[in-house]
Order: sequence, then C-alpha cells, then structure tokens
Amino acid sequence: MIQRGGAVVVRMLENVQQATIRPLIERFIALGTRVYTDEYDIYHRLPDWGFDHRTVCHSRGEYARDEDRDGFYEVHVNTAEGFWSLLRSWLRPHRGISQEKLPLYLGFFQFVHNTRIRGKGLLRPLLELLVA
Repeated sequence: MIQRGGAVVVRMLENVQQATIRPLIERFIALGTRVYTDEYDIYHRLPDWGFDHRTVCHSRGEYARDEDRDGFYEVHVNTAEGFWSLLRSWLRPHRGISQEKLPLYLGFFQFVHNTRIRGKGLLRPLLELLVA
C-alpha cells in the first residue's frame, strides 16, 4: 500500500485473499479514503468495507483515466507500479533471498523509502529507530 507522495507499507502475505488483505487495509488506510487499484477481483469489496474505490483495467489497455475531464489523469496505479519496480531493482543483486529473510529485506526497503534519505544520512534515522 502506498500513498501518493506519502508513505508505503509493505508486508509479505501468506496468500492473496480478501480475508488476508482486509485487516491490513483497515489498519493502514483510513475509512472513506479513495483507493486506486487495478481490476484484480480481490479489491472489489473495498466499497463494502467503507472505502471509495477506483480502478484502471490493464487488460483493456487502460493505464490512467481522467475521470473529471480536467486534463489530469488521476485514476492510475503508477505510484505503486513505480515502487515495485524500485523494489525489484534493489532485490535483484540479492539473489536467493530465503522466504524466511524476505520480510527483513522488505521492512528495510520500506524504511529507506519512507525516510526519503540515502547514503550516510540514513544512519541517524536508522539508529533512532533501533534505540527507540
């Protein structure tokens, strides 16, 4: 889950089912929030759970949509797609990560992404997190 211009939450799930993702969605996303997803059917119940839901249909060649005709294509999942691309690029050199250790890698990448600091500047926030 990623907020445009905001924080990301990454979790490794046992399975991809509504019963598995619903508690996470309800924990990290405020009720009534507009949520943008692709057309994957796991998300179809978001309105029933109290969220405003908009989708793009990749299978029909739709990647962004301007719903209010103001010239800004607000319905898209490009933010999430971009994040996953960065994550895959970062994981690629770490070939052979075990399922057991993958949550640690994901947690560290989430931390780095959310602090928006790179290099030596990352040391202070990391130490603050570990000491807190």
